[in-house]
Amino acid sequence: MAGRIAQADVEEVKARTNIADIIGERVALKNAGVGSMKGLCPFHDERSPSFHVRPQVGFYHCFGCGESGDVYTFLRRMDHVSFTEAVERLAGRIGFTLHYEEGGGPAPETSGRARLYAANAAAAEFFRAQLLTPEAEVGRRFLGERGFDAGAAAHFGVGFAPPGWSALMDALTTQGFSREELTTAGLVSQGQRGVYDRFRGRLVWPIRDVTGQVLGFGARKLLESDQGPKYLNTPETPIYRKSQVLYGLDLAKRDISRDHRVVVVEGYTDVMACHLAGITTAVATCGTAFGTDHITVLRRIMGDDSATGEVVFTFDPDAAGQKAALRAFGEEKRFSAQTYVAVAPAGLDPCDLRLQRGDGAVRALMETKVPMYEFVIDQRVSTYDLRSVEGRAGALRAAAPIVAEIRDPSLRPGYTRVLARRLGLELAEVSQAVQRAGRSARAEDAAPRRPRENGPGQPEAAPETPRVTIASLPRSADVALERDALMGFLQYGHRIDPEELRAALVEPFRHPALEAVRSSVAAVPDHTRPNWAAAAVDAVREPYRSLAAELLTGDFPASDDQHAVTSAKDLGRRIRLRSVEQEKRELLSAIQRVAPDSDGGRAMRLRMRELDAVRQRLTAEQ
Repeated sequence: MAGRIAQADVEEVKARTNIADIIGERVALKNAGVGSMKGLCPFHDERSPSFHVRPQVGFYHCFGCGESGDVYTFLRRMDHVSFTEAVERLAGRIGFTLHYEEGGGPAPETSGRARLYAANAAAAEFFRAQLLTPEAEVGRRFLGERGFDAGAAAHFGVGFAPPGWSALMDALTTQGFSREELTTAGLVSQGQRGVYDRFRGRLVWPIRDVTGQVLGFGARKLLESDQGPKYLNTPETPIYRKSQVLYGLDLAKRDISRDHRVVVVEGYTDVMACHLAGITTAVATCGTAFGTDHITVLRRIMGDDSATGEVVFTFDPDAAGQKAALRAFGEEKRFSAQTYVAVAPAGLDPCDLRLQRGDGAVRALMETKVPMYEFVIDQRVSTYDLRSVEGRAGALRAAAPIVAEIRDPSLRPGYTRVLARRLGLELAEVSQAVQRAGRSARAEDAAPRRPRENGPGQPEAAPETPRVTIASLPRSADVALERDALMGFLQYGHRIDPEELRAALVEPFRHPALEAVRSSVAAVPDHTRPNWAAAAVDAVREPYRSLAAELLTGDFPASDDQHAVTSAKDLGRRIRLRSVEQEKRELLSAIQRVAPDSDGGRAMRLRMRELDAVRQRLTAEQ
C-alpha cells in the first residue's frame, strides 16, 4: 500500500514553487502594490479584478467571493485533483523526488482524473507516431494541400488514427490502461460489436488545457468509406467539457495575456493558419458554439477588466456564419474588451485565405475588422426591404434595441447616426426609437423577480453566517492599528527580528475578530519558516478566516519592500507602546488606592519605573 508523502517534502515542494507561476497559467496577473499581484477571479464571474496573489507568502485570496488558499488549494479547486495528486504534479514540475512514509511509494494510478490525463497523453503520442507511417499518407496529403508541412504538424501535435478497429486500444492496453479507463476518457466506444477505437482513419488534433495537458481530441474525416460526421470530437468526460475548452489556448495564452487580444476562429486548421501567419492569439471552439464558459476562460487569460482589449471573431459570410455571429453578439456584453468581426473576402476562412493569398492576407484580415455592433446592425437591417416605408419601420424596430444595448454611452450617439443613414431616416426619429428600446429593456430588467419557494416539506434554509472582512471592521484608531499591524506581521513577519515580533504578538488585541487572527499568528512556533503565514491563516477559526486571508493578501501601504518591513516593525512597536500606556494608566489608578509604604505600593512604583524604561526604549527606536 502506498505511503503518505513526507510532510517535509510537502513543505519543500511548496517553498520551491512560485504560486504566481501556477496561477498565472490560468489568470492574467498584474502588479498590485508591494509584493502583490491581482487578476480576475477564476472562481466567480466579475468585471473588475478582486483576486489577489502574494508570491512571497505563497497565498491567494479573492476579496469578492472569499476563496483563498495556497498553491495546493488552487490546483485542487481548479483541476479537481486530490491533495496527493497536487503535490506530485508540482514535484514533477520542478524535478523534486518525493519520499513516502511507511515504506510506500507513489500511489499507483489506477483510477481518477490523473489516470484520464495519462491515457490522453499516451494517445496523443500514439497518434503523432502514426502520422509518420505509410498508412497515414492520406493525412499528410490533407495537411500538405492546406499548406501545413511536417514542422507545422509537430508544432500543433497533429496525429493520425489508423483505420483499424482497435489499434489505439491495443497499444494503450499494452501500456497498462484498462478498457474501462479508455472508455471513460472517450478514447474507445462501446457498440454491438464490442469495444472499438472512437477515432479511426482520421487526422487528429490534441485539445489541451492552458497548462498543456491533453484533455481530448478533434478528428477530421479523410476516407470516403467513413460514414461518420466530418468532424468528431471527444465526448463529455470528467476532464473534457466542450463548453469550457478552446483549441490552441495552450499555445496562445501567453500572447493573449500580453496583448489583451484574442481572435476566435471556427476550426482547427484556421487556428493553425493564423498562428503560422503571425496571429498567435487565435483559438477555436471544439464542436460547440462560442458561449459563456468560453468567455469566462478568455477573460481570465486576457485580464479583461477594461475596454482596452480586443476580441475579434471570424465568421463565414454564409447563413450559418451570420447565425454564429448573432449568437456571439448575444454574449458580447460579458466582455469588457471591445468586440469586432472580421469576414474574409470571397467567403474564405483563414486557412483557405492563407493558402490562396499568403500569410500577409491573414494578417490583413485582422485590420479589416468592424465593430461587432456595426456588423450585427447590418445583419439585422439586411433582411428588410429598405425601399418601402414598412421595411424601414421594421428594420428600425429590429436594430434600435442593438444600439440601445451599447455599453459605452459615448458610442451610442454615433451608432444612432450610423443607423439613421443606413435606413435613410431622420436622426430624431431613430433617436426616439433607440430611447424607447432602452427604456423597455431597463423596465424589463427592473421587474421584480418572484422569490423561489422551498418545496413541500423542505425546511427553510438557515441564514449563512456573514463573512467578517476588512471592509466590515469598525473605523477607529485602535482597529486601524491592529488591522495594519496584523497585515504587516503576516506579510513581512519573516523579516522582523523574532524576539521583536514575539513581543508584539503576545499583547491581546481589543477587537474580537482581529484578536482571533492575532492568537493564530502568535501560536506559530517559527515565523521564519516558509509558508508559516498561510498555515496561520488556515488555523484561524470561523467566521474570521476570510478576514485573515484578506490581511495576508491585501495591499499593505508602503512605497517599496524595504519601507514595508520598516512600517511593519514600527506597527509592532506601537502595539507594545499601547500596551505599556494601558498598564501605566491602570497602575496610576491602583496606586491611589494603596498605602505608599506598603509592599503593594512599593511594587507598583517599581513596576511603573520599569514601564517608563520600556516606553523610553520603544520611543527611542522609532
